[in-house]
Amino acid sequence: MAIRVRVWWVNRPGPIEGGPLHEGQRDDPVPGPGEVRLRVSCCGICRTDLHLAEGDLPQRHPAVVPGHQVVGYVDALGPGAGRFARGDRVGVAWLRGTCGRCRFCRHGQENLCRAPLFTGWDADGGYAELCLVDERFAYRLPEGYDDVHAASLLCSGIIGYRALRLCHLPPAGRLGIFGFGASAHLTAQLALRQGATVHVLTRSEDAQALALELGVASAGGASDPPPEPLDAAILFAPAGELVPTALRALERGGTLAVAGIHLSPIPGLDYAADLFHERVLRSVTANTRRDGDEFLALAGALDLRIVTTPYGFEEAQDALRDVAEDRVVGAAVLVVGDQ
Repeated sequence: MAIRVRVWWVNRPGPIEGGPLHEGQRDDPVPGPGEVRLRVSCCGICRTDLHLAEGDLPQRHPAVVPGHQVVGYVDALGPGAGRFARGDRVGVAWLRGTCGRCRFCRHGQENLCRAPLFTGWDADGGYAELCLVDERFAYRLPEGYDDVHAASLLCSGIIGYRALRLCHLPPAGRLGIFGFGASAHLTAQLALRQGATVHVLTRSEDAQALALELGVASAGGASDPPPEPLDAAILFAPAGELVPTALRALERGGTLAVAGIHLSPIPGLDYAADLFHERVLRSVTANTRRDGDEFLALAGALDLRIVTTPYGFEEAQDALRDVAEDRVVGAAVLVVGDQ
């Protein structure tokens, strides 16, 4: 007999003020071959969830359950699944599946797979009491972080780690971080542990205060010039108008990495002022499983400070509204099960 479980799904994409999510019940999902089912403890709330709910990202799966920073405990195994045992704590991240056949998959670039699947976009995610995952794309989580704090490692941390690698920050270099939310506050700590000088540019005064608490060299407004030229920069804010600002803050040869799946329109760039002297503008697209494994091992060794704002399961819509209004300092986390 099927069990009914609580879920949130995207009912009709639109402005968050209109309540695009719907809370209801569905039959419990049954794990297929190679899958495990998790009883969800909590799910980190990502700005990508907001983009999906508001229609910035096109719907790929009708009435999809969002959420791709899932911490849960295995309660059922599909045929052939054997990597995890019942009761194991497991993390589910954004990348849900790849074809394994295209040239990108064959050459260690599965984040660029031509036929990828993503949690909470192509298939149901973690705004639910139960969640399925292909065991090949699930993660063991480092000890030392409880469920609420571990959730943010699964996208905010992994994507920030990849962005930090792709911005090519030199040893003891000067890094600029534009926008300072869930991912940025973890990335800043990684850079600081590497000996970098970090400057944070964000419109939120609360986020500026958190950045200074974490040890950055300076924290100013999003459009303010940093106090010194930057060797590298990462744009976390989904604000295309900041691209010229960040590029002009770069030293010669510096790289700006844009770490987001959605960005508002970028104004016209001036070649001489914004790009000349070998400044580089690049995107960051998803992650590989290797990125996830490397970052989670690093997080286990570093004892990162993860700042969270927990929300009850019934508050999912309110949580996304707070993310939209920049009212969350650090990471928002939806608490689903008993803690």
